[in-house]
Amino acid sequence: MPSKTNVLEKLFPRPKPIIGVIHLAALPGAPRYDGTPVREIYRAAVQDALTLANGGVDGIMIENAGDMPFSRPEDIGYETVACLTAACEAVINAVDTPIGITCVANGALPGMAIAKAVGAKWVRVNQWANAYVANEGLLNGDAARALRYRSNIQAKDVAVLADVHVKFGAHAITADRSIPEQATDAEWFDADALIATGTRTGSPTQPDEVNDVRSGTHLPVIVGSGLSPEQVPSLMAVADGAIVGQWLKHDACWWNPVDPARVDRLMTAMEKVRG
Repeated sequence: MPSKTNVLEKLFPRPKPIIGVIHLAALPGAPRYDGTPVREIYRAAVQDALTLANGGVDGIMIENAGDMPFSRPEDIGYETVACLTAACEAVINAVDTPIGITCVANGALPGMAIAKAVGAKWVRVNQWANAYVANEGLLNGDAARALRYRSNIQAKDVAVLADVHVKFGAHAITADRSIPEQATDAEWFDADALIATGTRTGSPTQPDEVNDVRSGTHLPVIVGSGLSPEQVPSLMAVADGAIVGQWLKHDACWWNPVDPARVDRLMTAMEKVRG
């Protein structure tokens, strides 16, 4: 395949970017939504965004993490798309940091639509190629539909960050295919960057997994979970950047607000690596 422009260099001015995650509280329509006025949810997202931006992160990703149990892609409701769009718009109006979107579970098409509407720079898609057994049941890779949809809405400037060997669930369907082979599949299906993760939210990604993904692709490879300041030297020696969510929150709980002291600790560790 023809080589692609390095999407991380296109999106971020510094090498090895750190993307901080905003985990939204449960949105209307989700089982855990408690009637909180949505503007309060957006206000909390903006505060997290300001803390992340002021702490020097390179990108911000917004995720409807409170909507558990997550709907299958075909069941994601209009209310989820509407509220996630409004939250993203509030964040974009508050900070200059580039933002991206994760619409769980595996909402590639809703994520593309939201990104087009608000001017987000990328979407994260957990299952891009092949299939696996997730908490939501059997999930198929949605690359073909998502890329056709992206083309139809003229959103080709929205990049795809795709997970390889997805966290959560089981990989029995692809057990006969190595991680490098799965990385090649995701690149072949036109992802822009690949993500190596741990087994659950916040679980550390291992350097060996990053190396396995990298050995099957020419695309940038970033860490998708579990990065802490202590792991920065080993993981950033092999990865091109990282998505960091849970560790940056007060008490390292993903549902808590972003902790500015933790942001400072992580970015100080990153500056030593970059330097």
